[in-house]
Amino acid sequence: MSQPVVVDIITSVDRSDQPEAWKKSAARKLKVHPKQISDIRLVKQSYDARRAPVKVQLRLEVALGGKLPEVPLPHADYSQVPAGAKQVVIVGCGPAGMFAALRCIELGVKPIVLERGKDASARRYDLAPIMRKGTVIEDSNYCFGEGGAGTFSDGKLYTRATKRGPVRTVYETFVAHGAPARILTDAHPHIGSNLLPKVVMAMRESILSAGGEVHFNAKVNEFVIAGGEMKAVRTADGREFSGESVILATGHSARDIYELLHRDGVRLEQKAFAVGVRIEHPQPLIDSIQYHQKPGEPRHQKLPAASYSLACKIDGRGVHSFCMCPGGFIVPAATENDEVVVNGMSLARRDSPFANSGMVVTVEPEDTQKFQQQHGVLAGIAFQKQLEIAASQFGGGMQKAPAQRVPDFLAGKLSASLPKTSYFPGITSSRLDEVMPSFIVKRMQTGLRKFGKGMHGYITEEANLIGFETRTSSPVRIPRDENSLQHPEVKSLYPCAEGAGYAGGIVSAALDGLKCAEAACSQAR
Repeated sequence: MSQPVVVDIITSVDRSDQPEAWKKSAARKLKVHPKQISDIRLVKQSYDARRAPVKVQLRLEVALGGKLPEVPLPHADYSQVPAGAKQVVIVGCGPAGMFAALRCIELGVKPIVLERGKDASARRYDLAPIMRKGTVIEDSNYCFGEGGAGTFSDGKLYTRATKRGPVRTVYETFVAHGAPARILTDAHPHIGSNLLPKVVMAMRESILSAGGEVHFNAKVNEFVIAGGEMKAVRTADGREFSGESVILATGHSARDIYELLHRDGVRLEQKAFAVGVRIEHPQPLIDSIQYHQKPGEPRHQKLPAASYSLACKIDGRGVHSFCMCPGGFIVPAATENDEVVVNGMSLARRDSPFANSGMVVTVEPEDTQKFQQQHGVLAGIAFQKQLEIAASQFGGGMQKAPAQRVPDFLAGKLSASLPKTSYFPGITSSRLDEVMPSFIVKRMQTGLRKFGKGMHGYITEEANLIGFETRTSSPVRIPRDENSLQHPEVKSLYPCAEGAGYAGGIVSAALDGLKCAEAACSQAR
């Protein structure tokens, strides 16, 4: 048998799932007869919707004689950590913490994972009070708990961080723990908020089965630092955990961790972040725009719910869509009871009648000057918090969110009524253009008008703006040495992923977790 060949083809939506049609297209590309293709396999699939009709781009592996080598699905197989192995403490059980723990095991080091929230199964029950009663359980919610914020936020795996590490390894690890195998071939893979909890629970079982530890309801409230070195951490229930090093992978919403570090004199830095709103449209409208359909024409059954990505720069600040959720829902992502924060999620099927996305504006450290005298390096957090409290006040309590039709936001007037929404706690008509800072409002208005020219129909009475999307990334960076990945002034402390300001999404956080684990384990040897 000759060596397999990789072929890229473009086909119609109708023929995109038909291997016999693939063979014909691949044969034309290779200038052979279709019968000479003895085996064929899908490697990657993406959609080209730049013009009608929508096309499907396929990357295929082709055999000209014989069978393609079998590629078994990834499986979880971790060796036991040796008795008496050195230990690494990992604070946070999101993607960074979990991937760091698995990498420690592979390197023969015992991970001890501390998570302030609950396991994914128990955590699901804690979402009911915030949805139905507007009551936030402050250590177990959409942000805190096993799997981190991504567990109930769609599980989007697309990343541009391909130079940061082995993206394929991250995907394979998810599949080995129960994620659908299609994430290995989809160009924009996602798992879905209904499937991801089972995946992270399986990852936890791998950690435990190999001899690691995972502790829930273990909120770190003290760092033990002596002689310029991180010696241990203590939890709110009085336990102390020590190891050769501490990987800090707490996510961007663990504001108390920044306060603890700041109190202890650990150097932090301000960084840019972004805040704004969730914009919500009917999904059929986005389908019709993106797939070039007539209004009311149903989406082709083989096409996924359409998504979009929008970005521009207005007066020196970025304005962009963020965490777009086709066929999704807007959810309350607050971590304290005096605030309203919105985020997006969708299930694996992405079959909600709504499409939502963050629509945010970059905030630079100089934009938070009025908070700096009182809050210093934590000024960005104070900026976020002020908006979140305002959202609660203008929403009317019980996690209701303030909202405004897009044309009314652009015109600067109160909406007399609001379209239907997927946001379960409810929305209240409010002047978002008066609540948000003017430098954000003006740029967002200009950006929306620009996006509307590119996506005809995007600016519509059917679209809601719902406030506020404030947790796009951390406004604080915990610095680290480029080579050792340790904090430059606190030895054995490894700031990691989103909460430290070095990642922005599930995959990039996982990659940073792998990298920090390797650095921490090399020190532990």
